[in-house]
Amino acid sequence: MAISDDVLVIGGGIAGATAALAAAEEGADVRLVTHKQSTLRNASGLIDVLGYTHEGEGPIVDPFERLAELPTGHPYERVGTEAVREALAFFDEVAGDAYTGDHTDANALVPTHGGTVKPTARYPVSTADGLASDPRDTLLVGFETLTDFDAPLAASHLEAAGAPFSARGITLQFPGIVRDDAKLTRYAHLLDHEERVETAAGEQSAREALALAVEAHLEDETRVGFPALLGDEFAAEVRADLADSLGADVFEVPMGPPSLPGMRLEDVLYEALEDAGVRVASGVPVVDYETDGDAVDHVLVDRHGQEIPHEASQYVLATGGLVGKGVRSERERVFEPIFDCFVPHADDRYDWFVDDVFGEQPYARFGVVPDRELRPLDADEEPEFSNLRAAGAVLGGYDYAAEKSGAGVSLATGYVAGGRAGTEASR
Repeated sequence: MAISDDVLVIGGGIAGATAALAAAEEGADVRLVTHKQSTLRNASGLIDVLGYTHEGEGPIVDPFERLAELPTGHPYERVGTEAVREALAFFDEVAGDAYTGDHTDANALVPTHGGTVKPTARYPVSTADGLASDPRDTLLVGFETLTDFDAPLAASHLEAAGAPFSARGITLQFPGIVRDDAKLTRYAHLLDHEERVETAAGEQSAREALALAVEAHLEDETRVGFPALLGDEFAAEVRADLADSLGADVFEVPMGPPSLPGMRLEDVLYEALEDAGVRVASGVPVVDYETDGDAVDHVLVDRHGQEIPHEASQYVLATGGLVGKGVRSERERVFEPIFDCFVPHADDRYDWFVDDVFGEQPYARFGVVPDRELRPLDADEEPEFSNLRAAGAVLGGYDYAAEKSGAGVSLATGYVAGGRAGTEASR
């Protein structure tokens, strides 16, 4: 027998989770299914709306002033500026005090692990004291066993970029970590649970040992930045203890994958899904579907080799783009693999890219083409299915990496797709 819900969301990233929450808010019974672990673990945890224009101009101060300039077909153009605002407000309610930035329309400039700054609309509270617009002198701390963050190099890059403060970087041994392949969660666990570690001064708690090691190098700086590994379950407590010990504000610098801020964001979203009564199943790929006229009747979900039908009144596709394999490419074609939705692309595969590595790559904009209801359109610009909407990176018409718009597009389109699906299903 088929499993039945009002709304079925396919995909478990920001777009999928937001769509499921928005549909549930409309009173719909919602299920979310996802094939693999969310890509949020590889994300920075920052919520960027629009950092650069589609033509590369930026960084943008106020993203909302520039949304109207985006070309026809861009996901933001499809949903409209007001929906972007509403989606951010929706995220603010979900995230609670874990995120900040809602006090202004202006982007914040958040330093990243390479010493660059990223324009972003919402950011974890753990990064708030490190904003590049803050003129306070800064000490950046890196660790010998964490080669992804070169603190002296990052500090020099910030100063070269014209940051309005003096930045200095040091590299230390992290107390209790002696191997380069230690997982980030191991660093966080040591601090979360105040594990005892051996130091030159004897056995100490990891927090105490880290604070003493940094304090010996602290000069006139009034804030200290660490790579984003300062605890997981008790991150706020870890930062507060370090700040008290150092007599300086403490912040985290977002890192590349794997990302603790991304994992924390995943926890925030999935706790909200549980609270909203959304049923979540992971590790279950959608492998096929059946139609009833112009609508999706049901999909088939692979559960341990058995194809189980899942039927719903409305569906939301939020499976990601080329990176998340929500869009697939073969030698002769580019396609969406679940519903075989139309993905426009040049016939000659050599036109899918340009030789300039830093040039505007056509493949970066591959994705399904949505109407203003976010229903994927076929090659004749007609909806593929009357009850299927798409959200997030599976949508085409924009380059999220160049624009620094990935999380914002996922939020806005997930919010709109889920809300409309929930409304339709509840009628």
